[in-house]
Amino acid sequence: MKFGLRYCNTGPYVDPAKAVELAQAAEEAGFESMWTVEHTVVPAGYGSAYPYAPSGKMAGGNDAIPLPDPLIWMAYVAAATRRIKLGTAILILPQHNPVVVAKQVATLDHLSGGRILLGIGAGWLKEEFEALGVPFETRGRRTDEYIKVLRELWGAEKPTFQGEFVRFKDTYCRPQPVNKHVPIIVGGHSEAAAKRAGRLGDGFFPARGAPAELFDLARRSAEEAGRDPNAIEMTVGLPDDLAQIPSLVQLGVQRILVPVSPMAGLNTVIASPADCARWKPIIEQYAD
Repeated sequence: MKFGLRYCNTGPYVDPAKAVELAQAAEEAGFESMWTVEHTVVPAGYGSAYPYAPSGKMAGGNDAIPLPDPLIWMAYVAAATRRIKLGTAILILPQHNPVVVAKQVATLDHLSGGRILLGIGAGWLKEEFEALGVPFETRGRRTDEYIKVLRELWGAEKPTFQGEFVRFKDTYCRPQPVNKHVPIIVGGHSEAAAKRAGRLGDGFFPARGAPAELFDLARRSAEEAGRDPNAIEMTVGLPDDLAQIPSLVQLGVQRILVPVSPMAGLNTVIASPADCARWKPIIEQYAD
């Protein structure tokens, strides 16, 4: 079992010095990864229902929450660390130009020595899509296609793509990632997200709980797509009781994320960077 921290670009860690302090403490304690979250803008009084809180509002209803760009925050922290992996949970992929994202992520992976994990999702905040000038209704198709675009630009010698939304021929995007590949973890607590993870992803992160039915759906979707279902890495949030970890192992979960701020209604478990040290024996106990 691997352990990571979520959501690290929120709360006190908007401050650059505290962000570095957290990252270095997490690396020293043996955490495998740190994960960020994204909203480019949050329109005041939005009507879309946030799917992870009964209130339908994220951040306790604070629309003005400071939320640094995840990739820039990760680049800043990468320069102050050496081993810990850095991920997005999630980057709202259909809101972005995928060719630009491919360049940004590949550059970050190259400069960090291959430490990037790209968690992606289709998004839920319609008003944000409208502010960005991106059609909300096509976000699912865009997400699927954009994943393929990223893989083509990262791995092909002469990237070429012909899709519904993106087209290019013999178009170089250098540098490519360290391994010509960045793991793509599909986030979302829906059947559509589970199916997407199975068809196209390297992993699945349902954000809340450990839904066995969605894990099974992701694996079945992988089989139907001719992929290895056991290669889909499962990530979950920290359970209420650490005694549940062995049962998560039995479900095939390979990574647990520990909250560092109350973003999205989660209880803060790591209240300060100093708290990372007390997780070292837990991390060692469940190490692969």
